[in-house]
Amino acid sequence: MTWLRGLRARLVITFVLVGGLSAVGAAGLTYYKAQNNLLAGAQNRLLKDFRYRVLLLSRDVVLPANDEDLHQLAEDLEVGNRDVYVVRDGEIPSDNRITGELRARVLRREELAWQRVVDEGVPYLAGGSRVMFSAGGEPSGITVYLVESLSQTATDETAVLRAAQTATLPAVLLAVLAGLLAARGVLRPVADLDRAARRLGEGRLETRLPVRGGDELARLAGQFNATAAALEHSVGELREMEARSRRFVADVSHELRTPLAAATAVTDVLEAGADRLDPNAGTAARLVSSEIFRLTRLVDDLMEISRFDAGAAVLNLNDVDVGAAVAACLRSRGWSSEVVVDLPPDVVVPLDPRRVDVIIANLVGNALRHGEPPVTVRVRATDDVATVEVSDHGPGLSSDVLPYVFERFYKADVARARSEGSGLGLAIARENALLHGGDLTVAPGPGAVFTLTLPRKRT
Repeated sequence: MTWLRGLRARLVITFVLVGGLSAVGAAGLTYYKAQNNLLAGAQNRLLKDFRYRVLLLSRDVVLPANDEDLHQLAEDLEVGNRDVYVVRDGEIPSDNRITGELRARVLRREELAWQRVVDEGVPYLAGGSRVMFSAGGEPSGITVYLVESLSQTATDETAVLRAAQTATLPAVLLAVLAGLLAARGVLRPVADLDRAARRLGEGRLETRLPVRGGDELARLAGQFNATAAALEHSVGELREMEARSRRFVADVSHELRTPLAAATAVTDVLEAGADRLDPNAGTAARLVSSEIFRLTRLVDDLMEISRFDAGAAVLNLNDVDVGAAVAACLRSRGWSSEVVVDLPPDVVVPLDPRRVDVIIANLVGNALRHGEPPVTVRVRATDDVATVEVSDHGPGLSSDVLPYVFERFYKADVARARSEGSGLGLAIARENALLHGGDLTVAPGPGAVFTLTLPRKRT
């Protein structure tokens, strides 16, 4: 029932409720007034006619009246479906529709008394009056009762009720139609705004809305267009700045490669002859060689990062046994004796061996440099993914550092002026993992626990 939460449904329901309640209220009021008018009109007409006929015909009755006179008066007063009973004061008519309450009211007053009763589902008007002498106003000892059906009036009331009910349905349908039209007029600009906002969120910054009219929705569309234009301008500037920064890094890194290659050759010579130099010169030669090596590594990492940023990094996938790849990485760097491994065989994954070697080397190297033994590498696999977990038992990483571990040039220890590496190793490792369609995550251990996830199926 989620559609009921929509603005269209709520508008239609509101219109239906307002229109329906208005129609029902109007119909009810109409029926109430019609019922009162019909009943009052029929009742007044019947009672007025009965009163007039009693006054007119009772003049011919000779007092004291006998039973024949009373019977004759009753016959003279009967008209249509009206039942008339003429009795002496205190006698009870043989009709259960004339209640004891009505008889008591008749005997207490000199004018006509009446009462509505229902017998077997049929409404009746029952009335009665004591007959008075025209002269002196003295009682004649005669009481006249009438009982007349109000079935025709009830039929008229039913017809009025049905007419009111019949009129309610078109009113509700008109309310639904009005609600739909109002919802269309209100929701069309809102729907346009929703689509435009989603296109804007997808990066289509050229999206604009047509501005129609001068109401609040038109002003909202104009404000959206102004905001989108400002956002497009700002994002365009940021993209241009980012592109320039990437080109600058790539160009600088490229330009540094040639002089660094020459400097590396010179420092290799200096380092090879450092032992033959005096102590100060030898120390300087080794320092220059170390710094040139660090600079070369930094330039290589910057070149690699620029390839990722430019989308130029590509994979050369081969089906490789992950355990064998990890063992080869450790062996090539002389770390096999320093690392505890758990490498089940035959965990074959489509991967780029060079890039996965970079990831493993970076994680194990960091664990050996910054953690404490034992450093452990475990390979696990399911039908869908293979994981390589690298953990150590060092101090680990604090919870406020974990979200920033893979950022470029981030230092967990702000007191260190410079890192031992380029500061890009973990960033490059995670980019390589993402390039494979996997991920690289970190969690507290003891120590730090890095987990490389690789999909086992080619995408």
